[in-house]
Amino acid sequence: MSGRFVVVGAGTMGLGIAYVATGAGYRVELVEVDAGRATAAGARLGELWERAVQRGKLTADEATANRERLTLRGSLGEIAPAPDVVVEAVPERLDLKRAVLRDAAALRPALLGSNTSSIAIGELAAGLDRPERFLGLHFFNPVWAMALLEIVVGQATADETTAAAVALAGRLGKDPVVVRDLPGFATSRLGVTLGLEAIRMVADGVASPADIDKAMVLGYRHPVGPLELTDLVGLDVRLDIARTLQVAYGDRFAPPPLLERMVAEGKLGRKSGQGFYRWDEGGKR
Repeated sequence: MSGRFVVVGAGTMGLGIAYVATGAGYRVELVEVDAGRATAAGARLGELWERAVQRGKLTADEATANRERLTLRGSLGEIAPAPDVVVEAVPERLDLKRAVLRDAAALRPALLGSNTSSIAIGELAAGLDRPERFLGLHFFNPVWAMALLEIVVGQATADETTAAAVALAGRLGKDPVVVRDLPGFATSRLGVTLGLEAIRMVADGVASPADIDKAMVLGYRHPVGPLELTDLVGLDVRLDIARTLQVAYGDRFAPPPLLERMVAEGKLGRKSGQGFYRWDEGGKR
């Protein structure tokens, strides 16, 4: 089992996608223009493989093989043409994603996907010369633990591309859902609605973040509460998605002032050590 899999962006989602793809037998090239972020991603992946061995999920030989299938690249210019899969996983900004996708499309991949969680695939496809090979591949955090892959089919996406994405999900050990191309798709429209309302409840003094989360975990059988999930996703990411959905659907998705203030103060959740909860350097509450 082999094949070439390119991930563009070595943030939380990009490194998670790279981790899963190496485990599926792909030769993975993780592209990151920021040298510091690339170094941090390499170190984080090493920690993940080491932890997987300690927990008995991988043998030492399997972890070594996965590590050897990963190569860090500084730009898309270092990638040979015609990879099997390219997944864009850069921050949720339309101009940035379009630029990256345009450069990625020049490699002529068999399958081109965006990990966007809210931007319409049709908007991202503008300017691509083969939009029929492009769709949304929305993974969830942490990628190695979350079974869902949301496949977003654009108006120009070919049926063969959708079928290839469903097959890819199976190879990566994911359970796919296929959705229409509307802003927020299925998961972000539902998840962000709950998250924003929970933030408004904190601002209104309804209850503490811990008790709001407990209410959803114990009362509605959610595996994690909406505020802890916001910390895990990143408050800055949640804010970007809310702004995108506000443009599409109106003020029901208007970001709460508390969210905007926390992001401005650098309280981004687990990755910054402070959000609605405090997090240690190991990512534990």
